[in-house]
Amino acid sequence: MMDFSIRPANVEDCKDIARMIRDLAEYEEMSDLVKITQRDLEQDGFSKNPFYHGIIAEVSDQHRSQDGHTKIGYALYFYSYSSWIGRAIYMEDLYVMQEFRGNGIGKALMSKVAQLGLAAGCNQLNFTVLDWNKSSMDFYFSHGCFNITTKLGYHCMRCEGEALENLAQP
Repeated sequence: MMDFSIRPANVEDCKDIARMIRDLAEYEEMSDLVKITQRDLEQDGFSKNPFYHGIIAEVSDQHRSQDGHTKIGYALYFYSYSSWIGRAIYMEDLYVMQEFRGNGIGKALMSKVAQLGLAAGCNQLNFTVLDWNKSSMDFYFSHGCFNITTKLGYHCMRCEGEALENLAQP
């Protein structure tokens, strides 16, 4: 097993978070959808009322990536609310650089998000996964997670862009 640490993200990590977001989007074959910038991450995560929180997986200099990075994984999360059960935590991203997968880093990141949720009185951890990402689904299933679309029939819905603008009109 490789030595790594998990710690809260800080504003100085935003450059690496932005890099890993781009890596994740490339892996998911959706690079063209990424609009977020390092500055957005700095403002949205480290202002007086942050929109998200983050944690970083880091290795020592001796284990840095082939590209020289020591920040090799991250998770972004925020708190939400269920009208049926109360407090919840939503994990927006869970990512570990390809060359570091299989070392328990993803499990450690997800475990930390779960710990933070429980410490805040949350009753559930929610997240999404692409339907073609079998290795990630198997990972989540192996840790007791379940597919709410299959089990409960819920579908994740979205309104954005012009449709969102139109919806906002009185």
